[in-house]
Amino acid sequence: MKFSRLLIPTTKETPNDATLPSHQFLIRGGFINQQGSGLYNYLPLGKIVLEKIRAIVKDELDKAGCNEVQLSFVTPLGFWEKSGRADTMGKEMLRIQDRHQNDFVLSPTNEEAMVELVKNRVKSYKDLPINLYQINTKFRDEARPRFGLLRGREFLMKDGYSFHANKEDMEREFDLMETTYKKIFTRLGLDFRVVKADSGAIGGSGSKEFHVLANSGEDTILVCEDCEYGANIETVYENDDEVDTLNELSYEQLQSKEVTQKCSCGGKLYFKKGIEVGHIFQLGDKYSSALDAKFQDENGKPKAFEMATFGIGVSRLVASVIEQNHDEYGSIWTPSTTPYMVDVIVSNAKKENELETGAKIYEELQQNNISTILDDRKEKKHTYGFKMGDFKLIGFPYAIVVGKKLSDGLVEVVNRKTLESTEVTLDKIVEYIKELVK
Repeated sequence: MKFSRLLIPTTKETPNDATLPSHQFLIRGGFINQQGSGLYNYLPLGKIVLEKIRAIVKDELDKAGCNEVQLSFVTPLGFWEKSGRADTMGKEMLRIQDRHQNDFVLSPTNEEAMVELVKNRVKSYKDLPINLYQINTKFRDEARPRFGLLRGREFLMKDGYSFHANKEDMEREFDLMETTYKKIFTRLGLDFRVVKADSGAIGGSGSKEFHVLANSGEDTILVCEDCEYGANIETVYENDDEVDTLNELSYEQLQSKEVTQKCSCGGKLYFKKGIEVGHIFQLGDKYSSALDAKFQDENGKPKAFEMATFGIGVSRLVASVIEQNHDEYGSIWTPSTTPYMVDVIVSNAKKENELETGAKIYEELQQNNISTILDDRKEKKHTYGFKMGDFKLIGFPYAIVVGKKLSDGLVEVVNRKTLESTEVTLDKIVEYIKELVK
């Protein structure tokens, strides 16, 4: 793709309500724009990132034997009344009526709808287990939408639901999904922790959260320096005042607070800030019993399904990558999430030799399956400094600068993460980049 053909409206202006780096850089970098309170449009670069994350989530789930479906975004209110959540979800669940005065909701999650889908379609224990998921739009009418994609009202979420003949098999699937989620977040290039958590409004007998470690995280989590232990502090402290105090501490203060007890492996426990990006729950028969969803067991008797549910905040991950990977200049995308791996910057696109060389490098990288964007912009304002500013703001992993050293047969490679530059000869540039991104 070429910059001149792509809508990338970068800006130096930061919205007044954008307090977090991801909110600032996603808007300034031309990834998203705000349409209303907690409502965002994805521009071309934002859509590319969103789809890359979505593809990784789908790939790992499919490998784990999950079945992808897509449910209606609008759900009859009656489903929620049967489960009892029509009241407990409160005002965060937006209710609407059609022209016939039928009541519906814009789904914030889909336990009820998925049970209704399986009900009377999966009839025997021989058809179990089954794990159904979707990656679909959700709506939660937040009282105070803030932090951009981290706490919007409309969001893209992966929600999955598994159905089992017994508790043991449900627990097996729960463990499988924990392993699968770890693979997803590892592929995304994130530093994360799995923590014990409270089940909240979803309910069930046990749950785990997946947190991306970042200064801006809203949750305070307890982690061990030597093993994988982690817990949300709300599950390990009963004193609400102490929880509030910890949540008010800065990231640096939390990092320095060592806990004198707790880990069983003998390692030291520390407080850190985390952004919740995934949550898995053991539901038991809470929803299947409420909605009268049963199957015939091996003795021919009707029995309510044992269930588990699994969520990932796909659009929230777009922001989470930046919260963990940025500097004062802008975003620093991980290799698996970046919209393009290489930005070929033609320092002065009005110079034919620079433009032709840049275009040749661009074509060769494309032929080697390296996603590349060519900054061929020619307007007067599109100086070398302007283009480098956009490179740093947007956060492509590497830039190749075709400029003043071209007469010596050299181009410059800039590493976005370190901002270090290396001169490379033209005849070696493609092989050099291939080694970098291997």
